[in-house]
Amino acid sequence: MNAEIVVVGTELLLGQTLDTNSQWLGRRLADLGINVYFRTTVGDNERRIAEVLRAALSRADLVLVCGGLGPTVDDVTRQGCAAATGRTLVLHDDLLAKIRDRFEKRGMRMTDNNALQAMVPQGGTPIPNAHGTAPGLWMDLGAKVLCAMPGVPREMTEMFDGWVVPALRERGAVTATTRSRVLHVVGMPESHLDTKIEDLFRSSENPTIGVLAHAGQVDVRLTARAANAEAADALIAPLERALLDRLADSVFGFDADTLEDTIGKNLMARGHRLAVAESLTGGQVCDRLTNVPGSSDWFERGVVAYSNASKTALLDVPEELFRDHGAVSEACARAMAEGVRTRSHSAWGLSLTGIAGPAGATPEKPVGLVFVALAGPRGTAAHRHLFPGDRAAVKRWASQAALTFLWRTLTQGA
Repeated sequence: MNAEIVVVGTELLLGQTLDTNSQWLGRRLADLGINVYFRTTVGDNERRIAEVLRAALSRADLVLVCGGLGPTVDDVTRQGCAAATGRTLVLHDDLLAKIRDRFEKRGMRMTDNNALQAMVPQGGTPIPNAHGTAPGLWMDLGAKVLCAMPGVPREMTEMFDGWVVPALRERGAVTATTRSRVLHVVGMPESHLDTKIEDLFRSSENPTIGVLAHAGQVDVRLTARAANAEAADALIAPLERALLDRLADSVFGFDADTLEDTIGKNLMARGHRLAVAESLTGGQVCDRLTNVPGSSDWFERGVVAYSNASKTALLDVPEELFRDHGAVSEACARAMAEGVRTRSHSAWGLSLTGIAGPAGATPEKPVGLVFVALAGPRGTAAHRHLFPGDRAAVKRWASQAALTFLWRTLTQGA
């Protein structure tokens, strides 16, 4: 079965709202072995919605629509579905009673415009909504299905898994499973990684290999299609082993693993605590680390020391160091790491200093110059980097480099 996703909402076209529904549906449809070849976003306009749905139904067996099922004047997905299929809208009295009852149980009066949500294209089936007043719509069109769901993510996801997927299984539409395994690689440029796995990439058809690069990280995705999850996983396993043979030293985790979570588990296992001193990144590293649940068990403190005076006052960086080397220097990064480690009585002290730009650079110290230092039980080490991009990009690259440095040191048994 081939599917197409249609997302409705002018706010999406204006960039005011991020479309997470398509991302979620894409993953779930892949899990079910249903191919998605097109995804369309259309504004709140009945004519254009109908036009998009006609095109989608001409090339897909299943068309999934998100959004535009509310009670307001700009919620016109129902009308668009009816127009696209040549149906009229019919009021369902039982559905209207359920919507009214939902309002009454919350001590609220239902306004007249909510009656729109009880309108269903002729021959269609309303889909119950456990978390809102907007029912979904299921239209069996013979060889094809048109299904509309609310745009509220929680309502959409639970409606899809709880009602739509069972309905698709009943139709025999779910006949295969697609499974993916993602390897997270750090400290290796995408081009370098490509040379290591190019032969596997070209020779693998099921599973396939996909590569996605981020700032300081490359994700390698293995995707297999089979009759069930167990068979798909069995196809992935030998290719995963082959990739790990070539990339193992740079793979920090799999699937939903994050670099900071992996670091936390390592520190917990050691019984060690970490302190961080940031200048360039202004707290970005600490934010990532403390996003990990339970980070209080291994994260001691974070210090944002932007000015030279604060580096001296909070981290004991000698004033003469700035005169001799400058704040953006290996010497300063080392002093910051040692200072935060000593003051916090932690096993590890991590620091960053650099020039994010666009101002403050010199020929000797250009924008993107970053120094990262790590003080630990066996002494202090530092790395120099030169990162591309604007201010935000340099900060992202720097935070990733710092955490990669820490992860590599911990996994090497330091």
